[in-house]
Amino acid sequence: MEVDALNLFHLRYFVQLAHTKHYTQTAKQLCITQPSLSHAIAQLEAELGVPLFEKTGRNTVLTHFGEEFLICAENTLSTLDEGVEAMRRNARGEGLIRLGLLRTLGVEYVPRLAAGFLKANPGKDIRFTFQTGVTQELLEKLSARHFDLVFCSKPPAEMEFTAIPVDKQDLVLIVPRNHPLAGRHSVDLEETLPYEQVYFSKESGLRNVVDGLYAQIGGTPRIAYETEEDQVIAGLVAQGFGIAVVPYMEILLRLDVKIIQISHPAWERNFYVVSNDKAFQSPAVRQFRQYILDGGEL
Repeated sequence: MEVDALNLFHLRYFVQLAHTKHYTQTAKQLCITQPSLSHAIAQLEAELGVPLFEKTGRNTVLTHFGEEFLICAENTLSTLDEGVEAMRRNARGEGLIRLGLLRTLGVEYVPRLAAGFLKANPGKDIRFTFQTGVTQELLEKLSARHFDLVFCSKPPAEMEFTAIPVDKQDLVLIVPRNHPLAGRHSVDLEETLPYEQVYFSKESGLRNVVDGLYAQIGGTPRIAYETEEDQVIAGLVAQGFGIAVVPYMEILLRLDVKIIQISHPAWERNFYVVSNDKAFQSPAVRQFRQYILDGGEL
């Protein structure tokens, strides 16, 4: 006998009768006739090939086969009911929203958005997961359906994602305190060409951004070291490994570096909320995305 041949209603009737132990009372509780209940239990027993109940005076009690099957039936119905309720919560705009983000956006921007969305949806069971990474890693995981939305640099056009700018960050030059440029308040990027740099590796979304800056002035930076993380770059600069173009972040104020404005070329780093339109988005994800595009207001 195939498991899927079992009638779901018959399983519910069986569980109710197992607890009530009386056909008439069970039929009344289920709002069906007693003959219908008797027929359902008889059919279930025939499908299983074993007796599930036996009479004891006026009551009906489980056989040892019935006691064993009751555990299975209750677990099955519980799992099914939980799944049905989960789907209904999703349909109501509840459920899990999986976010990938650059670490720099996890300090204030994304937490503020998530907190605002929860506040705007009181009473709803909405949960978030937050995972940080570099742009390339985040986009790969978005493609693999590990994230619902990611916040990162602009993705390559060939990935065919939908990317909408939502925030921006200025780029600055940082140098060790004893560097020849440390006395400057602003520099033309061309003035950085003679000096060794700590540079973003190709896995970072900022690599193309900084490359674009140097392309504008027709210069090639002297790359001495490469790494993915902007905070690691800042730490290396503080220890004298070179100079670097990085996004402005509060950690720079706590490191032994000089922060210098870039007077030319003008540039700022844009952040995007990126979605994979080929993947299904739950109502909660769609509503959160719209909340972001509306500027954090509902």
